[in-house]
Amino acid sequence: MRLALLALALAHPAQAGPRLLFASGFEGVQTGQMSDGYLPVVGRDSATGYSWPISILGASDSALHFIEDDNRQAVDSRIVSVIGHTGRRTRALYSEENYAHDATQAPYEILNIRDGRSDLYIRYWIKLDSKSFGQPDSWRTFFEWKSKGYARGNGFRLISFIYTDEGGDPYWHWQGDANPQRPMWEIDNRDIPVPQDEWFLTEFFWHWSKGDDGRALWRINGQVVGDHYGPTTRNNRPIDFIMLTQIYGDANPKYQWIDDIEIWDGLPE
Repeated sequence: MRLALLALALAHPAQAGPRLLFASGFEGVQTGQMSDGYLPVVGRDSATGYSWPISILGASDSALHFIEDDNRQAVDSRIVSVIGHTGRRTRALYSEENYAHDATQAPYEILNIRDGRSDLYIRYWIKLDSKSFGQPDSWRTFFEWKSKGYARGNGFRLISFIYTDEGGDPYWHWQGDANPQRPMWEIDNRDIPVPQDEWFLTEFFWHWSKGDDGRALWRINGQVVGDHYGPTTRNNRPIDFIMLTQIYGDANPKYQWIDDIEIWDGLPE
């Protein structure tokens, strides 16, 4: 299905319906020069033809952002060659967090978005290690976006989590909040298993709205983790930046791999 949708979008770019904005499996691209904690991914993907850095929705820049990284010893990211979700060798974005300071993390940030009220759909393949999941009462996240003003207390954040309960069993958590201690809505899902040491497909869709027609959807391997209807902003703020991928949490060490990213301007059913 993914390849068929991608081929259709590339062959008919002017067709009605959702448009493919970006696609890459990290083929033929590389990391650039680190500057002030930001490491860009650069180059033209030899398989899809799309270029890095990602500049969707009028974003001015995008890069991996190393925060409290201890000279890339606590957390690191790089492009590696691995066996992918198809069973063939491919290139993927690998991230690891070995230990944490206060806020150690390494998100790929899409920054200074100008068109922050647009519908957006993001999907990619991801593999998570099993080492961090046996730890009780812990958490990790790999995707989030924030509206303008979130850091000052008057914005909104949409974030995905994997929590572990007191027995160390992992489950999904989907949340929109005003700050980390003030959820506006929360969805727990213990019915869909959390894949460990294997590739799985994750999909995120949102319809930005300050009203009841807003929507925030998260699916894993086609199964719905959470589908929230209602406001997807706060104080009418547009999206400011997207953490397309993220490695962050208190369960360490942890590792992950990301491949075959697609970004659309609507939900490609």
